[in-house]
Amino acid sequence: MILSCNHISKSYGIDTILDDCSFFVNDNEKAAIVGNNGAGKSTMMKIIIGELSADEGTVTLGKDKTIGYLAQYQDLSSHNSIYDEVKSVKQNLIDMEARLVDYENQMSHVEGDELSRLMETYTNLEHRFQLQNGYSYKSEIEGVIKGLGFTEEDFHKQVGTLSGGQKTRVALCKLLLEKPDIIMLDEPTNHLDLNSIKWLETYLLNYNGAVLIIAHDRYFLDKIVTKIIEIENHKCHVYAGNYSAFAVKKKELREAQMNLYLKQQSEIKHQEEVIAKLRTYKQEKFYKRAESREKKLDKMDFIEKPTDIQDNMAITLEPDIVSGNDVLSVSDLSKSYNTTLFTNLNFEIKRGEHVALIGDNGTGKTTILKIINDLVEADAGTIKLGTNVHIGYYDQEHHNLSDENTLFEEIADAYPNMTNTKIRNTLAAFMFTGDDVFKRVSDLSGGEKGRLSLAKLMLSEANLIILDEPTNHLDMTSKEILENAVNNYTGTVLYVSHDRYFINQTAHRILELTNTKLINYLGNYDYYEEKKEELTAVFAPEIIKEKETKTVSANKQDYLERKAEAARIRKLKNDISNVEEQIKKYEDRLNELDELVADEAVATNSAKLNEISKEQNEISEKLDDLMQEWEVLSDQL
Repeated sequence: MILSCNHISKSYGIDTILDDCSFFVNDNEKAAIVGNNGAGKSTMMKIIIGELSADEGTVTLGKDKTIGYLAQYQDLSSHNSIYDEVKSVKQNLIDMEARLVDYENQMSHVEGDELSRLMETYTNLEHRFQLQNGYSYKSEIEGVIKGLGFTEEDFHKQVGTLSGGQKTRVALCKLLLEKPDIIMLDEPTNHLDLNSIKWLETYLLNYNGAVLIIAHDRYFLDKIVTKIIEIENHKCHVYAGNYSAFAVKKKELREAQMNLYLKQQSEIKHQEEVIAKLRTYKQEKFYKRAESREKKLDKMDFIEKPTDIQDNMAITLEPDIVSGNDVLSVSDLSKSYNTTLFTNLNFEIKRGEHVALIGDNGTGKTTILKIINDLVEADAGTIKLGTNVHIGYYDQEHHNLSDENTLFEEIADAYPNMTNTKIRNTLAAFMFTGDDVFKRVSDLSGGEKGRLSLAKLMLSEANLIILDEPTNHLDMTSKEILENAVNNYTGTVLYVSHDRYFINQTAHRILELTNTKLINYLGNYDYYEEKKEELTAVFAPEIIKEKETKTVSANKQDYLERKAEAARIRKLKNDISNVEEQIKKYEDRLNELDELVADEAVATNSAKLNEISKEQNEISEKLDDLMQEWEVLSDQL
């Protein structure tokens, strides 16, 4: 066991956040803390790292174990470049490397006992350097930086000039390279695109240590964790398995709890009726029986009614009128800023389709949505809406909200004919009750703004809903409610999302924006993943062309794809094998050189030592290049 939390309680004034919460994390275990917004997840993490103190309870960390923690928001103010800031984590290796070079220089100018002494010191230091993966730390740094979505062009950007999301990614790079015994991450996927999230999944799955995550990304949790720690109603409940297993078990427990509650309520009602009946009789013995039953009722441990998911937020999406079958047609769409985002995009959306638009950050997904909504002008191409198409747009930046308005005014301004009662009922359905309706929009959190925007969207009665990252800042329960609303919606949906679980549950079709072009996948996210694994960016244009021309049958196309993929894998394995042979050859040579240095005859020959040292440095550089090549090839396998 690496971490144990025992009977943790925390309150702020009269508001209880955590009440008698206990759980543990074993060595190398991957666990997640889940719960609705405000449940106390981040509070629990801050108590674990000592940033907050618990009112009651203890946190125990294994002996000599280290914790690495990444908060949701980072404000790095460093003047370093991204690369130098991340590299600073490896300062001990950098210092060791500099000392090794210094010893090499010294050894070229001394002889005899002094040389022997230096050689012994050098050999010991070099051994430690090698054990700590010193010869490949540079490629490791580059691998992590690129894995989390930065390009080589970004390496020299000053950290202080980056956005909040980019700073958080830099902090995550540093944390992963520090390699603590337990990594604690608070919403690590918020600022990552799909490829970076998948890279992080692989990294954490193979991480030689424990991981404790707070995340609303259910697909991410399904891939990584084997334990769920849920905080609900101030209490902790621990479930074995990933998020999907937890969701099933929780539903079963909720149903069982509801059955027990209903059974007890029935028993209470029955007893109350019996007591009332007994009191109608005038004899003392009946009074005593009634009193006895009342005492039993008073001593009963009452079962609380389980909270119904639908009590949290109510979303109903329903179009006012039915559109024509052809809802949206995009032809030859192009857009550039400093660089080309996309060129000659073509796609159509039919009535009733739920289409997810995905791709890396910066590829132009949100721009496409803004062009469709006349918020951005395209460089070329046309947008055509079908008959009776009415758009409802959910903007992730919430530009449709007025900061100066109260929540009540925001709805009233958008729908002037709506009664005060209906406005209040609508806001209540989105968990804005009482005086909440008089809050200023500017004072709302990201999640609250999201709920308000969804409320306006629901009232629009549009038949084409366009959503830009609709699940951002929503807790898991609210996400599930939104999923149900989208799935039950009879109109047409086009959305951009990084939430793979949401995509998997709601999408009929996926459009991937990559290399300035669109690739069409006729299925949900699981289907996309399956097909994506079979294809590479090299073959994608060929596949698109085959789909457009329809010159190849489906069976033949599948055969060609499998054949091409098999050939690619064979070549990759052969390339990897060749690189591994070269690595072994150079490592064997380093061992030979180490043995030569230990030879007394060589140890006293400064010229020979210089020659050996030079060769060792050359081999080390070649090994660095080969290891980097091996990592690149392995990632493609």
